[in-house]
Amino acid sequence: MVDGGHQNDGQYEDQNDDRNGGHQHCYAVVMAGGGGTRLWPLSRKQHPKQTLSLVEERSLFQTSLDRLLPLLPLERIFVVTAGDQVDGLHAQYTQLPRANFIVEPLGRGTAACIGLAALHISRLDPEAVMIVVTADHHIQDHDAFTRALEAASAVAQDGYLVTLGVTPTFPSTGYGYIRFGDNVGNVAGFHVFEVDTFVEKPDVEAAERFVAAGNYAWNSGMFVWRADRILAEIALWMPELHEILDDLGRAWGTEAYLGRLSALWPTLRKETIDYGIMERAQRVAVVPVDIGWSDIGTWDTVMAAHTPDGDGNVLLGDVLQIETENSMAVAQGGRLIALVGVDDLIVVDTPDAVFITRRGLSQQVRDVVKRLEEGRGARYL
Repeated sequence: MVDGGHQNDGQYEDQNDDRNGGHQHCYAVVMAGGGGTRLWPLSRKQHPKQTLSLVEERSLFQTSLDRLLPLLPLERIFVVTAGDQVDGLHAQYTQLPRANFIVEPLGRGTAACIGLAALHISRLDPEAVMIVVTADHHIQDHDAFTRALEAASAVAQDGYLVTLGVTPTFPSTGYGYIRFGDNVGNVAGFHVFEVDTFVEKPDVEAAERFVAAGNYAWNSGMFVWRADRILAEIALWMPELHEILDDLGRAWGTEAYLGRLSALWPTLRKETIDYGIMERAQRVAVVPVDIGWSDIGTWDTVMAAHTPDGDGNVLLGDVLQIETENSMAVAQGGRLIALVGVDDLIVVDTPDAVFITRRGLSQQVRDVVKRLEEGRGARYL
């Protein structure tokens, strides 16, 4: 945690949120439109990673909604995704009203995704506070996650753009970092800091310095803010997106809406919410959390989310190992995987494709997918 040199203005000192009355204007948005190419060959266009059960019995998408239920009813949880994924996602969570799926004609980055969701939610509730999460995170401590969202929601109601910053457990080079500024107080046992700066994915030496310094957190990509506040920031910093959202707002509730959406959305350039808004905005706060979080983006992170056996192996499915260490095998091809005398390997077997790589190199599966896209491999995608 940050040292005592930070100022505390006492704004949130010992504040406790009302768990019953404080949620009436709270909504959640689950971003679930990614293709998950870094988890090929299990993740495919027709079966993207959020629909897969990679860590728990339920899929990443199902657990992402399950985690929100202690805080919100399903009626106030919305999912932003691609049109061709709605049926598959709804089949996994039939209790979620189909009207709560917000469809993007195509992905234009997290800024556009969040802006479209904010437009929808602000039309339902002008005072809405939005919780923004993604469908590909694994979180071990669900109770701490719920309490952190409650604390962040209380701060967001005061006009802050709030992000959850994950307390680093090792010097990761795969995540961006957030450096804390002044301590603005505490909410329900959580420290709240102003954000000093966002830092892109560092090299090893920089990551080691960040972890040792104690005033950095991993950028989780989870946010809480008022819908009207994020729309105002979009108007300020992303005028092209604002103009399109304004156009869609005028067509809201009419037969023209879907046509305008289909026509306008492809004209947007891709942009993340971090680049587009968070790195520029004022009154940005971070709530550091220790919730057992990981972004399930590669086979290495899938392995890290599991508890290994005594030899450091994670063996999923019908796998036999002899004198094998620090390896992961995922047997989804309907056959036995036998590992003998190997270490630091990742093996993923499906009915029509096998992926084998060294640990630490699994992100390079994107190169495989690119080759398949360029050549004869469309049937494998």
